[in-house]
Amino acid sequence: MPNARDRLLLAAAELLESGGTVSTRAVCERAGVQAPTLYHHFGSKQGLIDAVANHGFTQYTAMESSGDPLDDLREGWDRHVRFGLEHPAFYALLYGRAEPGRPCAVTAPAHAALRERFSEAAVKGLLKVPAEDAAEQVLAANVGVTLTLITQPEPDLALSDRVREAALAGTLDLTAAEAPTTRASAALRLRAMLDDDAGDLTRGEHALLTELLDRLAR
Repeated sequence: MPNARDRLLLAAAELLESGGTVSTRAVCERAGVQAPTLYHHFGSKQGLIDAVANHGFTQYTAMESSGDPLDDLREGWDRHVRFGLEHPAFYALLYGRAEPGRPCAVTAPAHAALRERFSEAAVKGLLKVPAEDAAEQVLAANVGVTLTLITQPEPDLALSDRVREAALAGTLDLTAAEAPTTRASAALRLRAMLDDDAGDLTRGEHALLTELLDRLAR
């Protein structure tokens, strides 16, 4: 039988998925525990909701690299959309609590995963913009199209494909294999390699070289 903590997570998840009221009383009744048990494990109702959201979110961001960053970026985009459509209540919780000037710690894994994929693309000379900027641009488009599809009676997945390809084209040079290497792409590639292995550089040398490469990349 699941322990009290797991029962609370499951109860909150089920209430979120069904669109029910996620009150402390409703969660505890569904889990078969008293309110002090919830506070013991999660500190507050919001702490429980954050734990549920984080659990669901990390499940869908866990994806190993295939060695082809473009394929991985497309697959990651599609998985993001599928997650939102399959779990609209979770998704609304994840991306519907924006606070001015305060990044969401729960959704941070998505940004980190995207940045890693774009760093891999940079090493292959495919990036037009720094990996951090590319990750922000693509994630913003990915979230926007997912929220749009959630509101549609019949989600238009072709819309997702079009927005995905436009977002990737804005950050990746898909002709890099045939085109000459530019100063910017070379700087972005070296920047990504430096992040992966700084060699014998001191902290100061690393910071200086990173600053110079960022300037060249822009």
